[in-house]
Amino acid sequence: MATVEERMKVLKLIEEGKISAEEGAKLLDALAEGRKTPNISLGAAAGEARWFRVRVTDLKTGRAKVNLNIPISLVRVGMKMGARLAPGLEAEQIEALAKALKSGQTGKIIDVTDEEDGEHVEIFVE
Repeated sequence: MATVEERMKVLKLIEEGKISAEEGAKLLDALAEGRKTPNISLGAAAGEARWFRVRVTDLKTGRAKVNLNIPISLVRVGMKMGARLAPGLEAEQIEALAKALKSGQTGKIIDVTDEEDGEHVEIFVE
């Protein structure tokens, strides 16, 4: 089962309109399932990436607006959320993200600054 903190983060994203209620429900289900089966195999060797992280920071204050950690097994949901959290993300960037994940790359794979909305979006695979 997902921790209270994880559930609250998902509910906050729904409340802020950053994800739909349906996406939130799927994410909560997947988090609960991930807790039941912690050794999910995605064809990755031990020691490879296990987490997909999305961080959105307010450029003016430097405070985190969103700091979401998602099990790598939920990467498709994470990619949809990333696209919603960073509307400036282009199709090429989404493809680059998918390619990076498939190749086993870790570290920061997306770094977008949206001056208009005053947000800095980073996506990591760890």
